[in-house]
Amino acid sequence: MRPAPDDRTVEDLAAFGVVNLDKPAGPSAHQVAAWVRDVLGVDRAAHAGTLDPKVTGCLPTLTGDATRLAPVFLEGAKEYVAVLELHAPAPTDLDRVVAEFEGDLYQKPPRKSAVKRRLRTREVYDLDVLDRTERQVLLRIRCESGTYVRKLCHDVGLALGTGGHMGHLRRTATDPFDDRDLRTLHDLVDGVAFAEGRDTDDGGPDESLLREVLRPAEEAMTGLPSLTIAPSAAREVANGAPVYAPGVVARGQVGAGDPAEGDLLACYTPNGAAVCLGRLVGDPEAASGEVVSLERVLV
Repeated sequence: MRPAPDDRTVEDLAAFGVVNLDKPAGPSAHQVAAWVRDVLGVDRAAHAGTLDPKVTGCLPTLTGDATRLAPVFLEGAKEYVAVLELHAPAPTDLDRVVAEFEGDLYQKPPRKSAVKRRLRTREVYDLDVLDRTERQVLLRIRCESGTYVRKLCHDVGLALGTGGHMGHLRRTATDPFDDRDLRTLHDLVDGVAFAEGRDTDDGGPDESLLREVLRPAEEAMTGLPSLTIAPSAAREVANGAPVYAPGVVARGQVGAGDPAEGDLLACYTPNGAAVCLGRLVGDPEAASGEVVSLERVLV
């Protein structure tokens, strides 16, 4: 089993970590993840939610065994700030028309997307006008994962009667991360150099910057409901067994409240180390029976 998150070495963090990365414009999300992998010297790294090359902002990047946590980011919301470029002056009813796009929307992925082009439903939780000029509208969009903001901007332009397209786009949040503590690739490179004793004034290692940039992967799971299981149960999970009721120590000790049946949840050992992701299939307070069916084993 892993040490508690606060007790890990930097090597432990690289083997099961996450960087809340501020993606620059230019490289693809895949290229950025590959750079993180190479800088840390790990065998795997994966981004949490694709961003087009020109798009900037919040790109949580998982390292080592934490790449198994990718399903977490399919459950959470995304937030963006986008510039809507109108093809004619904005009408007076701009705010009313924009507000109509909150709620469930039917979208067909763009022709250049990597998924099959079929009609699907995505929810826009909040759509706010932050600022405007005659032909530009600054929008804040909080939406379900998988929403195409480029298509949303196109549709808003049609509804306004002016036509429109997406200009600059920046992702400001990928639950549970946001742009208040983003780190750059330069921060990561410097953190590794300092931790190895390079570029420091006295030539000695300084891990403090790297520890600020590279965080325990459990921080990617803070939005999920959870169960705490006994170390003996965690050892069984590591061998592929589901979580049974006698192994549950507590519920809701880490994460976001009590799980309901069918929910994706995280299981932890009492020291706060992640064990697995799974779905709740039984009563955690029962005397016997299966409680969690496994989706990702993390140990």
